[in-house]
Amino acid sequence: MGSLQGKHFSITDPKNVNTVIYQVNRTSKEEVLDGAPKFTIERLEYAEELRENASRKTFFVDEPKEEGNQLIILSFASNRVIVNMGVLQNDKVKISKKPMPVRFDTLYSEDKEIYREFKYTPNLQRPISIIDPVTAEEVKPMLYFEKGTNEPVGKITLQPGKTYFAFEVREDKKNKF
Repeated sequence: MGSLQGKHFSITDPKNVNTVIYQVNRTSKEEVLDGAPKFTIERLEYAEELRENASRKTFFVDEPKEEGNQLIILSFASNRVIVNMGVLQNDKVKISKKPMPVRFDTLYSEDKEIYREFKYTPNLQRPISIIDPVTAEEVKPMLYFEKGTNEPVGKITLQPGKTYFAFEVREDKKNKF
């Protein structure tokens, strides 16, 4: 049996709350110059243990960084999303005491299908994630290669009248993330 590497930490979700955590990865300067986004995100894998009125989730970080791993913590409840930032450093997770301000945009359509196209970075990561708040699962794109440039492009389908949560990590020029 192989040995476990990396770090793990646990949180407890009350009933009707579903938390997912993403790790923020900074793209190297060379890749950014080639058109890749400055930051990408990676959803952390977890194991879940159900309890009476709660669920305990243990999240795993495969490659802990010496300077710490930046985390985005999204807790989905019945009609809202709580967004927090955190840092995994050494064997501790430090979570912000106040949720981070988030700007929301609304997309409304009565069409049966809505398609949005977006480019992928060379390693097929994208800077924006779209999440179904009911299931807390990402909306998975259909991948195809753009004619002429042969670059990978994703296309997603959104259901009309349904709510989605989308977010992108950007650098704050004033505070330097």
